[in-house]
Amino acid sequence: MKNKAALIFAIALGLLFQISCNTKIPTDLTKTSFIPVPVSVTATGNSFEVRESTIIFIQEELQQNGEYLANELNKIAGFSPEVITTDKLPANGIYLSLSEGVSDLGDEGYKLTIDKKLITISANKPAGCFNAIQTLLQTLPVKANLDETLEIATGVIRDFPEFGYRGAMLDVARHFFGVDDVKRYIDFLAAYKMNVLHLHLSDDQGWRIEIKSWPNLTTHGGSTQVGGGKGGFYSQEQYSEIVKYAQDRQIMIIPEIDMPGHTNAALASYAELNCDGKATELYTGTEVGFSTFCTDKEITYKFIDDVVRELAAITPGSYIHIGGDESHVTKEEDYIPFVNRVQKIVVSHGKKVVGWDEIANATLVENSTVQFWADVKNTTMGVKQNAKVIMSPASKAYLDMQYDSTSTFGLHWAGYIEVDAGYSWDPVTIVPGISKENILGIEAPLWSETVTNMDEIEYMVFPRLPGYAEIGWSASETRNWDEYKIRLAQHGKRFEANKIDFYRSALVPWE
Repeated sequence: MKNKAALIFAIALGLLFQISCNTKIPTDLTKTSFIPVPVSVTATGNSFEVRESTIIFIQEELQQNGEYLANELNKIAGFSPEVITTDKLPANGIYLSLSEGVSDLGDEGYKLTIDKKLITISANKPAGCFNAIQTLLQTLPVKANLDETLEIATGVIRDFPEFGYRGAMLDVARHFFGVDDVKRYIDFLAAYKMNVLHLHLSDDQGWRIEIKSWPNLTTHGGSTQVGGGKGGFYSQEQYSEIVKYAQDRQIMIIPEIDMPGHTNAALASYAELNCDGKATELYTGTEVGFSTFCTDKEITYKFIDDVVRELAAITPGSYIHIGGDESHVTKEEDYIPFVNRVQKIVVSHGKKVVGWDEIANATLVENSTVQFWADVKNTTMGVKQNAKVIMSPASKAYLDMQYDSTSTFGLHWAGYIEVDAGYSWDPVTIVPGISKENILGIEAPLWSETVTNMDEIEYMVFPRLPGYAEIGWSASETRNWDEYKIRLAQHGKRFEANKIDFYRSALVPWE
């Protein structure tokens, strides 16, 4: 009997092995851990195989997207698919096309259809196709083994963002980060469909953008940083390189020149910007609120006009950020006319004004935007002046805040922000009296007082950044921490494969 039972077991095991080898198990697209969560995902129970022979077909306007996808597939699989331009729907491969004005998709939405032989991406604008590519890439590993078959579950995804502005800020003034670091940061944003990078280019500790008409800003004002390091700056050519890199990933750069406070690097570079006509000493500490432009001098406004003129000429995006925060030593009767005049300078160079919520104390120009970070009263005043709002509450969205009291880097003046706290808030309800129609979107700023290199940036940014991306992209009713943390856990492998030095929060069930 024992031998007979063993024989039956062996036959059953052999049959099971044969079935597992010869029968393709249907795949379920709804089980993919997408971040941000799409509007709708429907599975059709089959799979598409990505092969070396797979061709990417594109309409002519989508050349950049097609080349981007081919390059990303090369990183994953070790081969780069051919990109061919056509207006005809192919029988197999991957096809990127622009649709005829599908209203609910807007400028950034898309329809992604994965069949057994053909993947089609359709969108109203190239930005939508790019976002669909990010979704498609999340169905694949970050890096495949050479003998691994790359299969994508079949189904249909329709998707579009809740907010048109989904950004992050990088402070390159307190500590300077080079072009390659900024590009890597841009790639982080692009992977999660964020579309704005706000660069904080000047502060007390450093001036980081070349202004040809005022060269000492960078040669002297850019020569140091917090703690006394060597600092650095971007030439206009390097800045343009960053802008182009971002544009290719559907990301707009918003440059910030903070003023009238946070200006010691400029005041140390040019004596005439000070009321006493004496240049200040370079500053390498982290205190705030002690510096100010001399708001009564005409040279101050000549300086600002030159800076904005040169910066606007190399910034294709719509906005110039004028800062305006924490100008504690600027009297209110000086601050308000200063902000009023600077806004007009920005507008004269064809850009829209953005500023921290303090600028709402001035008379805001048309199409201005207030960035809420701390003061509800200021922000509400801005809305009453018809300004739009970017939501960046320090207690929820500041990436430089520590996760908890054991965090190696960061600060906690606005509180600790664990991963769940960073995810579990709604931009529409965070400030009483401000509704969705007033809100452009959200931004997660990373100030760099304690952050000195890329590894430290990664530790502060991940794993919180995907959550901020989802807040900006996905409707609040689709977001739930208990469900999200499971999806986030799956992305831990992606972080590791991309060599991201992330914080392993105990609240997330990492695999």
